[in-house]
Amino acid sequence: MQMGFCLNQMLLLVLLSAAAAKTQPMSKPNCPTKCGNVSIPFPFGLTELCSLNTSFLITCNQTLSPPIPFLNTTQQSLSSPFHFLNASYEKLRVLNISLDGQLHVSLPVATSCVNNKTGESDNQFFTITFDTPFHLSSKQNKLTVLGAGTVGLVSGQDSTSKTPYAPTSCVPLNITNTIYNNTHDDSCSGNFCCETPIQHRLSEFIYICASNIFEENYTKPYQSHPCSYTFLVKEGAYNFSMTDLINFNRTKMFPVVVDWAVGNTCRAAQKNTSSYACKSKYSECHNAKVGPGYHCKCSSGFRGNPYLPHGCQDVDECTEESHDCLKGRSICINSPAGSYSCSCLKGYEGDGKINGSGCVRRSNRKIIIAFSVSGSILALLGGTLYVYCTLKKRKLNRLKEHFFQLNGGQLLQQQIGRYSGSNELTKIFTVEELKDATNNFREEMVLGAGGEGTVYKGILPDNRTVAIKKSRISNPNQIEHFINEVILLCQINHRNVVKLLGCCLETEVPLLVYEFVPNGTVYDHLHDQTKSFRLTWKRRLQIAVETGGALAYLHSATHAPIVHRDVKTSNILLDHNLTAKVSDFGASRIIPLDRSELTTLVMGTLGYLDPQYFHSSQLTEKSDVYSFGVVLVELITGEKALSFDRAEAHRNLGVHFLSSMNEGRLLDIVDGRIIDEANVEQLMVVANIASHCLRMKGEERPTMREVAMELEGINTVEKHQWEKVNLSSEETETLLKAPPSSSFSVDGVNRRTMLAGSDILNRISFSLTSGR
Repeated sequence: MQMGFCLNQMLLLVLLSAAAAKTQPMSKPNCPTKCGNVSIPFPFGLTELCSLNTSFLITCNQTLSPPIPFLNTTQQSLSSPFHFLNASYEKLRVLNISLDGQLHVSLPVATSCVNNKTGESDNQFFTITFDTPFHLSSKQNKLTVLGAGTVGLVSGQDSTSKTPYAPTSCVPLNITNTIYNNTHDDSCSGNFCCETPIQHRLSEFIYICASNIFEENYTKPYQSHPCSYTFLVKEGAYNFSMTDLINFNRTKMFPVVVDWAVGNTCRAAQKNTSSYACKSKYSECHNAKVGPGYHCKCSSGFRGNPYLPHGCQDVDECTEESHDCLKGRSICINSPAGSYSCSCLKGYEGDGKINGSGCVRRSNRKIIIAFSVSGSILALLGGTLYVYCTLKKRKLNRLKEHFFQLNGGQLLQQQIGRYSGSNELTKIFTVEELKDATNNFREEMVLGAGGEGTVYKGILPDNRTVAIKKSRISNPNQIEHFINEVILLCQINHRNVVKLLGCCLETEVPLLVYEFVPNGTVYDHLHDQTKSFRLTWKRRLQIAVETGGALAYLHSATHAPIVHRDVKTSNILLDHNLTAKVSDFGASRIIPLDRSELTTLVMGTLGYLDPQYFHSSQLTEKSDVYSFGVVLVELITGEKALSFDRAEAHRNLGVHFLSSMNEGRLLDIVDGRIIDEANVEQLMVVANIASHCLRMKGEERPTMREVAMELEGINTVEKHQWEKVNLSSEETETLLKAPPSSSFSVDGVNRRTMLAGSDILNRISFSLTSGR
């Protein structure tokens, strides 16, 4: 049964090898592989697309039967004092192409015949020029000359240096002064026939046959046989016979060997992968032994065409019986990596090779020992793994406890004890709970990343969707402040502030758990063309009212004032109803009740950052007011807070806005998407509020409470009294060109602003309270 299995396996290997041989590529896909009986392997081809370049282009004459391939050459003219006949021969018949760097072509015979009457001779020559990668093989070709009173020569130049060679000539002798007798042997040893090696690397060459060039008493034999012959021939392809002097076939073609290569050198070619010709993964590069260029060869254990991407395929040594596996006791197993291995049959052991340890019968004692050793090793590995897992779990628990204490876990527990009766008590999550919620913090759960940490989307066991933020705390001295801030933020209950649900302190950096707000940020909606249409002026005004109210709540309605320190449109989230929610308190600071400012390291976002805070490092509530003013301008203009697309003087949106207000060009910067539906008076009032928020000195800015009241007042007035006011386009433009007001109102609308362009605003029928 075992032998039957082996026979089946060997049969399968034979079939697989045969299938691989059939599909082994030698030419480019969809390219002809043959011309007549001659195979055309790449880099050669019958069209430009099928060849490496035009130098390797083979012409196939389909009119002949069978078709014959030709190698294109170039013919040159020659001047000489002798009378020569230059035969036209621009195409060389290709006999065979080898990927080892050689091809066989046939060359004609140059003939010289003497006229018996006039004594003149018609001498013939051939000039041939190969393209760059081709040259005659000097080792495998000979110059052969037949006749008497004649000379044959070959001359040309080096294919690399283009240096002309001195001609190589061959002159057969007529020792007996007779054409033929039976005493002469049939060897080309110099009598009536001579042969000589040719020069190296001939790519542009000429070979000539010339008669009647010696003294008359030496050249008499031409009267008996007036013709002589010169030809190039592959060594061993021509055997001289004395009868050739009488009935030589002058139209006969002789095979010659042509060397070819690609490129320059392997080292130079490998620097440019696009032009490197050795495309197969299993190929090697070898510099040409004669002349420039290189050849590609399949690696050991592979066979095929190394110039094609999948040209080199594994040689199945097992089916070709080129292996040294011990027959009868081992099986040859081919490896697709270009090698093979020997496997002993059941009951035998060893390497299975003839020149190795072979295959010997395995004793039962060895089997028992092997099982015993294997069992011991498995038991040892199992015990080691158990001890390792136990120690690792203990180490992990100690590390979690270390991080819990380092991140202020004990302090947080004490603070929780003080608020044990509060419904707003923060929850301390375990790291396992948050790993389960975020699928082990998978990358696809990331909602966003910024300077304060990375935010993941998570789903708690009660199916609540939350946002989990990995905070960054680099200073251990901030732990107590961080814990107090967490406790305080968990007690914030405002519809326009993202709710902090809890935290996890068992990791190297604390994890904060917030409510999930699904509809992106105000920044996304303002600057994404596919979303901006949803932000009408009415909605933008509502976002400003909600955001201002949330910041006012943080500044004045909590146990201690909280300065957000990074107010910007990308930190204002929108829910399904486009309700604004202020988020990202990673940079926030609590200002003690007995202080009005706090000296801190400057943090924030350029474009929104309070200039006074930037220069003095003194953080106050008015820093948030400045940032909120930039947000108002962004809602009015639809432009980014910092943009290098604007002129250098106007890259900062706040500066650009104040300049436009002062010059009466507010109309030029209002977002075109809202200009048609916005209430002009509202735009003017909101713009005036923004200009007060953007004042350089913090003490000249209003408080967030005043700003929130002002914005809320606009909403109230709009609902009750402004709905019926309709201004013409000329009145709108006049109002928008009015200069900004220098005073600020906290009861609804600034009187001086609304009186600008009094001829227009007299139509508005409601009373305004005066400002401060």
